[in-house]
Amino acid sequence: MSRIREHGLRIVGDVHGDLNAFRHAIATQRFIVQLGDLVDHGPDSAGVLETMLDLLETRRGMFVLGNHDRKLGRALKGRRLRRDLPLETTLRQIQASTAEDLPRRTYEAIAKAPAWQRLGNLLFVHGGFHTAMLAGPPPPTGLADMSAPLSRALFGETTSRLQPDGYPERRLSWINRIPEGITVYVGHDRRSLDGRPLHRTGRSGGKAIFMDLGAGKGGHLAWIDINDF
Repeated sequence: MSRIREHGLRIVGDVHGDLNAFRHAIATQRFIVQLGDLVDHGPDSAGVLETMLDLLETRRGMFVLGNHDRKLGRALKGRRLRRDLPLETTLRQIQASTAEDLPRRTYEAIAKAPAWQRLGNLLFVHGGFHTAMLAGPPPPTGLADMSAPLSRALFGETTSRLQPDGYPERRLSWINRIPEGITVYVGHDRRSLDGRPLHRTGRSGGKAIFMDLGAGKGGHLAWIDINDF
């Protein structure tokens, strides 16, 4: 599209309700690609959703589906979910918002959000890479039944063990299956130890760039500008 050709891309990591940081991130002429998990944990998930909806409606940006976004979409559809305080807080913020019909518009945006997006040799996905992502488009909606590629897109690659914090243990062997010449931008995993996006190269020569730096959870929001793709 013309905005990408003229101004390039800005890749934005997990936002998690940090509206102030998100507003700084999108203050650009570049086309925004946000890597999912717009909501939960931070102070203003409703405000982040309103801002993302404006980017969508004005064709200035998009987001790929994150696991927190999918959970919100299922809740807005009326699915009974396990008690989750961050999600409940987000739902209260949405219901209290004065933005026009925010629950419906949010659900529709989440239902349409792609589980992954490819642009040339760049792949944007929330959780992790699956080789099927290079073979075809994502499912029509990420709210449908789970498949192996959709699970990888949302949750990355997990083991059967839990970490000390109670979250599933994740492994990164999927990086070794990224073909040479392909760069995958992901969120979900807070892997960086120096406050900057983490770059990894796999055994097949492909690259993964981890963009989650803990926005909304005591960290900060990351973004990377791309001119050549």
